[in-house]
Amino acid sequence: MIIEVAGSIGIGVLSRSPALLSFGGDSVVELFSAFVVMNHLRRDVAGSAGMGRKTALATTLMLFSLVPAIGIGTVYSYVSGLRPEGSLPGVAVAAGAVFVMPYFWLEKRRIGKETRCLPLSVDALESATCFFMSLALLTGLLAEYLFGLWWADYLATAVILVFVTKEAQESFVEVRNGLARAQSKGLPAV
Repeated sequence: MIIEVAGSIGIGVLSRSPALLSFGGDSVVELFSAFVVMNHLRRDVAGSAGMGRKTALATTLMLFSLVPAIGIGTVYSYVSGLRPEGSLPGVAVAAGAVFVMPYFWLEKRRIGKETRCLPLSVDALESATCFFMSLALLTGLLAEYLFGLWWADYLATAVILVFVTKEAQESFVEVRNGLARAQSKGLPAV
């Protein structure tokens, strides 16, 4: 994951690719989310529902913060006339994510269901979205690299923005449903 973050952001800066930078931003949130979830699992061995909801809410808020960052950065890049350049290393980063993310997604989802761990289930949603974003990124970068379609980078960024927004909304619904279940059982909301 650290390689994905460093590669997508570093190559994104060098190739002036909003799509790679957006993907890297989401990867930063995913990495931080994984750290928060891992910390939750280590510190909350008793399985406190309140702590789980706080952790899930923190990761959800991180996702929502990414939406305006991607949107504003992309609009600024486009309006300022930035033309992304094709990047073979960028294609390699995207292809690596397409290959690895389904495994993380399915395993986190399975373990989250088995353990009834809300933060891990939310983190699985992030991995699923990362997989679909990496497909969009790979398609855009290949079109840009192979055919010189610089605007494909912006199209891929728009698709990534849609996925991040959807991921944030799904994560919020998951957290809200977890809160509703807790309240119906008479447990504290947070």
